[in-house]
Amino acid sequence: MASKLKIISLGGLNEIGKNLTVFEYGDDIIVVDCGLGFPDEEMYGVDVVIPDITYLVQNKHRIRAIILTHGHEDHIGGLPFVMQELDAPLYATRLTAGLIEIKLEERGLLEKTKIITVEAGESFRAGCFEIETIHVNHSIADAVALAIKTPIGTVIHTGDFKIDVTPIQGGMIDLTRFGELGKKGVLMLLSDSTNVEKPGHSESESKVGARFDQLFKDCSKRIIVTTFASNVHRIQQVINSAARYGRKVAITGRSMENIMRVSEELGYLTVPKDTFVDINQINSLPKSKVVVITTGSQGESMSALYRMAFSGHRQVEIDASDRVIISASAIPGNERTISKVINELFMKGAEVIYDRLEELHVSGHACKEELKMMLALTQPRFFMPLHGEQRHLYTHAALAKQMGVEPNNVVIGDIGRIVEVTKKSIKLAGTVPAGKVLVDGTGVGDVGSIVLRDRRHLAQDGMLVVVMTLSAEDASLISGPDIITRGFVYVKESDSLLDELRRVTLETLESCEHQNITDWATIKAKVKANLSGYLYKQTKRSPMILPVIMEV
Repeated sequence: MASKLKIISLGGLNEIGKNLTVFEYGDDIIVVDCGLGFPDEEMYGVDVVIPDITYLVQNKHRIRAIILTHGHEDHIGGLPFVMQELDAPLYATRLTAGLIEIKLEERGLLEKTKIITVEAGESFRAGCFEIETIHVNHSIADAVALAIKTPIGTVIHTGDFKIDVTPIQGGMIDLTRFGELGKKGVLMLLSDSTNVEKPGHSESESKVGARFDQLFKDCSKRIIVTTFASNVHRIQQVINSAARYGRKVAITGRSMENIMRVSEELGYLTVPKDTFVDINQINSLPKSKVVVITTGSQGESMSALYRMAFSGHRQVEIDASDRVIISASAIPGNERTISKVINELFMKGAEVIYDRLEELHVSGHACKEELKMMLALTQPRFFMPLHGEQRHLYTHAALAKQMGVEPNNVVIGDIGRIVEVTKKSIKLAGTVPAGKVLVDGTGVGDVGSIVLRDRRHLAQDGMLVVVMTLSAEDASLISGPDIITRGFVYVKESDSLLDELRRVTLETLESCEHQNITDWATIKAKVKANLSGYLYKQTKRSPMILPVIMEV
């Protein structure tokens, strides 16, 4: 039997998102989390990004379980794509399982997928691994860390966590259990690095509820609140404040409706009787008696808040009698889209409350002192930071050394890199296939670097199509060339330029005829090269040039 534990991150390192960590010992593999990431500005037209699971597909007969730590998109969003390729059982807590079921049902995968529900504190076996779930606080209910007992020792994977001594539901993080495991001996800790740069402790979720109360009290306006749909505790506090001040609550946005339904069914959301009202009925109620909870906290262009801001929402028309509360912080990269929505809301006359100083949002991730406490309680022999960009991982590694972990026992991994752990050593070994798979519409992975390069080219410089009809016998010109441009120049204003482009094309075709060149590919290449050179000289632009030859 192998005495090495292999840990491979296929996502979640040097990035925030698409978390997926593989644990491998002997003939057994378990997978922790299966998330998605969001495209950056260079990924034109891409909807989401998922991890490359080539390695898992190659070894799918060895996968004993896929374990989900909580129900956020960056931890479960990749499942509908990944489960088309894999058939391992999924283990998740009740709310996480409920959210997974919605995702898999939409893709027609629910019936073929085995989902096993576990409660925090329970243990189960998967091959040679014994996995114990440990209750943690996060910005979604039912989040857990994992104590993975392997043949060479216990590995703790914290998942996303914070220490909240006054949580809305479910009790404080089980620090006692982390301490007990630390006393027995923890071989390795893998820990959330998102907020490692922030000093002190993260604020309690209950602080936001107190601020809601202040904003609801004596307010005569209609209140519209946007937050992350998955933040059930935040939504509960909005409902509590609405009920306290005699307001009806309406929900808009598909993801919000789905999560509210699952949360209420499973008992994670308590709604006082007669509090909910259909979104279609809100205009028959006084504005001072209505709260609308909506999606769109990140300025997403298809979200309900975006549609409200740009007058595209059927039931909600924003005006000066509205108070809009944005109870979320911007995910890096979304600042511009959120700003656009806020500006539009102001233009409609609404009162918008969004500032960080307003105490309308608290992070779900541990800050520096909480991360130090996790290290102090578990006292791991080896340490590897997870869930962060390069700067987060390096800062967290330095923190572990400061907390007494031997410098040689701290490792910073990379996507696809194998980390080999024995009872006495840890080292970076080889690599496995890894990277980003781009999802565009229903296509998974068919948009690669070449397609992205072309899209970038089209976005930056536009396109020019040259259509020529040539004789099949001697390649002489029969008609054309016709020139069509898109995203390059406006034709009416550039007739002289187009005339010049036709001239360059005709000269190229004449040159080919004199040289007895009749090969279509060569003619196309020469037309493209000459037009490209002329355009750059005249305009300093390099549009995509597509020569099209019609044969007669």
